[in-house]
Amino acid sequence: MILAHADQVSRRYGDVLALDRVDLTVRAGELVGLLGPNGAGKSTLINLLVGLRRPTAGRVELFGGDPRDATSRRRLGVTPQETGLPGTLRVGEVVDFVSAHFPDPVPRAELLDRFGLADQVRRQTGGLSGGQRRRLAVALAFIGRPRLVILDEPTTGLDVEARHSLWEAVRAFHSEGGTVLLSSHYLEEVEALAQRVVVIGHGRVLADDTVDAVRGIVGVRRVSLIADELPPLPGVVSTEHAEGRTHLLTTDADQLVRDLVRAGVAFRELEVRPTSLEEAFLTITADDRPTAVTA
Repeated sequence: MILAHADQVSRRYGDVLALDRVDLTVRAGELVGLLGPNGAGKSTLINLLVGLRRPTAGRVELFGGDPRDATSRRRLGVTPQETGLPGTLRVGEVVDFVSAHFPDPVPRAELLDRFGLADQVRRQTGGLSGGQRRRLAVALAFIGRPRLVILDEPTTGLDVEARHSLWEAVRAFHSEGGTVLLSSHYLEEVEALAQRVVVIGHGRVLADDTVDAVRGIVGVRRVSLIADELPPLPGVVSTEHAEGRTHLLTTDADQLVRDLVRAGVAFRELEVRPTSLEEAFLTITADDRPTAVTA
């Protein structure tokens, strides 16, 4: 079942084309990661899906209806990239206020415990740390037992422990049948959570597939070795030097090793492994190739 759908969607802000004929489908039970550099169009796409903006061209549907219709948003939970909380209200009061908008909300104690905020229930939101305010904003997206949750940069400002705690809450929601669209610039986050990755660059979908398939799209492998000096080598995308090792990204690892041997390079401790999602992501967006592979 399709919960959210964008069909050939474009959005202009004056002379700026923020989205250019974007297609995106989110089906029930999926956990989709949305990746892209700043200005790529991720937040614009989310704003269209939740009904905050209208497309300049194309069609957007949420639960089969118009996202701007309140009835289409009843089963939706959202945490936008930036949120404002009334500083004088206590955490428990904010949760109670939002709960009142839903027929069967998650109990306050259960929700706050799930997001590590049980000890903050009587604190004013203005006295919370930035990370605590962010956790509260994310928690509010889950309060109405939504079928689909859209999270825009949900762990911004969180420390490592808090980030991993939030990941567990997202995983638990998904394991119970919930659907998640997660926009993040933390590539580790998407790699840890998402089943499917959509990469956006310059307003276009550059890739749409599993994490492993996105790595495979660019066909890049990471070759690490120790060597005193390397000659220019064909097929090398980039070269890094760190802690006495040289790391080469290449489109053909086997040929690279043959070229090293043929050139008489003295090397040791050779390692060849697939790229990380980060390396694949950077390669895709740098090339800006419109290679959309639909899952």
